[in-house]
Amino acid sequence: MDTLREIILARPRGFCAGVERAIAIVELALEKFGPPLYVKHAIVHNRNVVQRLEGMGVAFVEELAEVPEGARLIFSAHGVSPAVREEAETRRLDVIDATCPLVTKVHIEARRFAAQNRTIFLIGHAGHVEVIGTRGEAPGHVTVVGTVEEARRVEPRDPKLVAFLTQTTLSLDDTRAIVEVLRTRFPALTAPGKDDICYATQNRQTAVQALVERAEVVLVVGSANSSNSNRLVEVAKARGASAHLVESYREIDPQWLEGVERVGVTAGASAPESVVSELVEWLAGNSQAEISEIEVVEEDVSFPLPAQLAR
Repeated sequence: MDTLREIILARPRGFCAGVERAIAIVELALEKFGPPLYVKHAIVHNRNVVQRLEGMGVAFVEELAEVPEGARLIFSAHGVSPAVREEAETRRLDVIDATCPLVTKVHIEARRFAAQNRTIFLIGHAGHVEVIGTRGEAPGHVTVVGTVEEARRVEPRDPKLVAFLTQTTLSLDDTRAIVEVLRTRFPALTAPGKDDICYATQNRQTAVQALVERAEVVLVVGSANSSNSNRLVEVAKARGASAHLVESYREIDPQWLEGVERVGVTAGASAPESVVSELVEWLAGNSQAEISEIEVVEEDVSFPLPAQLAR
């Protein structure tokens, strides 16, 4: 890394308001009630966060059968289906809901479109836990559309009764081509509210687009199961930069930076700033590089805590 002259940080990066809220909910629940505390799915898609909370006495589960009856359970930021909520009630679980409010908004619109007997094209990744939860809000009405090719093939019950929703961790850029195909095929297509796309997803991708104008290599801090982190890598690569997803500085291959003068650093919406700081310190400590920052937008979004934990 002898040639490295500048480390450029993207802003905004890292935790979004929904992730901050979800983690705060778990920490406050531990403080107020103590362990054991169960969480349905990883609270957010980041291994560093999950391992830290496990060390504090949190158990992450995929099936509610793993939770003792009457125990305290937190729903993750990704949301759950009504069937999961009903199962939790049957098992007399004390539930605290950490679902991101933007995901809840999509759930509400799914129910509204279903009540209108519309076929709902849900743009997203079929296996993603958020998509699974949204599908559960409107059984029989949702068709997941993940690619332009799928948008060209999909056939609704009634072409005049169609609507679309999107997975919140996709940006406007991610969904634009799919939406254009659907609009062309189905002129009656009803759109969701304009704010359904997660502001954080769009902002972080916009920041990466600015980053690659100056950086030859982009390092994205995030976990492999983080949809928005993987998209940051794809966005950087699509604009000509070499890009790599890492969970910490320990995963950096020095060969990536051979002959590189400027490296860009960002983080997915579920990646802690502490990990970013460690990575930047490692880069600076192994080079003569100066540290700078590019800010494309200032974020000031926050979400209230559930009533059980509000102070």
